[in-house]
Amino acid sequence: MRIVDTMTPTTNPQAAAIERYLAFWNHAPGDDRRRLGRQTFAPDVRYRAPLADRSGLDDLVELAGEFSLELGAITMTSRGEPDLHNDCARLRWELHRDGESFAEGTDVLTFDPDGLVATVTTFIDRPPAGFDPHAHGRAA
Repeated sequence: MRIVDTMTPTTNPQAAAIERYLAFWNHAPGDDRRRLGRQTFAPDVRYRAPLADRSGLDDLVELAGEFSLELGAITMTSRGEPDLHNDCARLRWELHRDGESFAEGTDVLTFDPDGLVATVTTFIDRPPAGFDPHAHGRAA
């Protein structure tokens, strides 16, 4: 018996959600980003990264706005095809500013039954200069 995989990025709901996920982070702040967020994330999405731990779509949209304000115009791109299995994905990404790469990381995503991103756990593989990805756990 020969099994043929007929899933493509346009028919695979997880792959489509990852495309929207990247578009969300690349989008300018405002109503369009919020609309894209509603199409990408579960309402109770949980986002955990070295410097942020947010719950809910509103908090995530706010974080994305803070990120844009802090870093300016950046582009997040995939460093290869995401790894998908069951309700999980591993997305290796790279951040660019003015055409130059300045950071890399890996996001582990889980999806709800509707194909929306339910959780995001971010790992920083190559931090920006001067950034301590482990500072979140230190006492002041």
